[in-house]
Order: sequence, then structure tokens, then C-alpha cells
Amino acid sequence: MITKQINNPLHVWGHYGALIVLALVTLAPIWIMVVTGFKDDVLVQQKEPVWFFFVPTLENYEYIMTRGKFDRYLWNSVIVGVWATFLTLLFGGLCAYALARTEFRGRVLVANSTLLVRMVPPAVLAVPAFAMVIKFSLDADLAVLIFFYTALNLPFAIWLLFGFYKQIPVELEEAAIVDGATPLQVFFRVLLPLMKSGYAVAGIFTFRIAWNEFILALLLTGRTSRTLPVGAAGFITDTGVEWGRIMAMGTLIVIPPLLFTFFAARQIIAGMTAGAVKG
Repeated sequence: MITKQINNPLHVWGHYGALIVLALVTLAPIWIMVVTGFKDDVLVQQKEPVWFFFVPTLENYEYIMTRGKFDRYLWNSVIVGVWATFLTLLFGGLCAYALARTEFRGRVLVANSTLLVRMVPPAVLAVPAFAMVIKFSLDADLAVLIFFYTALNLPFAIWLLFGFYKQIPVELEEAAIVDGATPLQVFFRVLLPLMKSGYAVAGIFTFRIAWNEFILALLLTGRTSRTLPVGAAGFITDTGVEWGRIMAMGTLIVIPPLLFTFFAARQIIAGMTAGAVKG
């Protein structure tokens, strides 16, 4: 029965048609954002929107690059994203490895329960985080934001990497130690090639969250330490919303995570095939 459904052309085209519709629904907001970034104020504000045929303009991008402080916001976002990802993978990997290699009752429950912390929305943590900054007289700068992003992403990284470490046989580490390898050599030459896929996935999620997060960045940064999402919100003024510049900024914000995900996806595939263990 299943084979007949697969070989049925109507059934196949029905599946492809549903996938095409879902793809169009998913890509439609992105298309609207990109197109709006190339419109002037007249086209943006008119009642009947035009999405395909119009004269594009680079006015919004020129304003962002010259007077919108884009370079400062971009540098801040890069610093926050890279450092938050590095610290999350560093401490998350150490915690996951300790949980995977230490035998005690309830370790699986401990590893899985860490994910419950990540289920708390960042908006709920915004007020307590701001209160901590005020209480300890911390400056609203990038270091504070990196600290909170690392704490926010650690539960997911620990939970994810714990599952990857559990799949690696302990005998591989023991054999390397017997052959005279040091702990660092065991990690970099044995474990790390097998863990590339896990670290790549954890790195993708951590970087994207640190790059796109808005609520904590709005509360925990100052005028000189704002990230790109907060900078885009600056085009919401008392006189109105500058939709063209917001959409242009949004288009530029989307590009780095897409490129990062594309290159990291290759690492995921390579990591899955590089560490094959023959039985």
C-alpha cells in the first residue's frame, strides 16, 4: 500500500505542492523585508503595496552605512556573538564531558533537567538581569551581555553535547592513553574530530541567539555598546516608524547568521562522517 502511494504521481505531486506552498509562506516575510529595504518613503507609505515592479533605491542602505552607526553596531554584535559562542562551547563542553564520563545515580536526569532552564523565555529573565546589574553596580557594556548570553545558552549546550559524548565509546580514550597520549592529545585528536557535529550545532544555536536577541541587549547595553537589533529599533522615532531603514537594517542583520549556518552545516556533515567507529 505504501509503495503504491509512493509510485502514484498524484500523491508525489501533492507532497511537492504542499512543500512549495510552505516554502512560499516561509520565504514571503523575508522577501517583503528585502524588497521594502529598497523602497523610498513614498512607496513604503502608499496604501497599495508594490512587491515586484518598482524603481529600487539604495537610499536606506546609504543612510545606515553613513549616518546609522552600522559599523559600531556590527562590531558590537560580532564581539558578543563570537565570545558568547566560544564561552558557551568551552564551559558547556567541559560540563557535558564530566556528566558523560562520571558515573553517579541520576546523571541522565541532571543532564536533561538543564534543558528546563533554557525553556524560560529571555523576556522573563530581563527584569532580574537588569536588577542584578543595578545591584552590583555593573556597567551596561558588552561584557555583561556576553555573561548573560553564555548563561542563557549553557543549558542547551550541555544537554546537546552530553548526548554526543555518550555516543563515543570510552574504549577509544583508554586505547589512546595506553598508546601514550596525553589528556590534551586525547581530546584534540580523538574526541574533537568525533564531536565536530555536536559543537557545530551548539555553536550555530548559540551564535544565532546572541546575534538576534533583543530584550536583554536593549536593557543591558548603553549608547556605545548597542548591538544590531537594538540599533534597528532606533529607527522607531517619535515622528513615526522608518520602515525602509528598519527593513534594510534587518536584511543586513540576517546575512551573517545565514552564512555562518551554511559553512557550519558543512562541518556538521564532515563531523558525522569523520568519526566512524568500526565494530
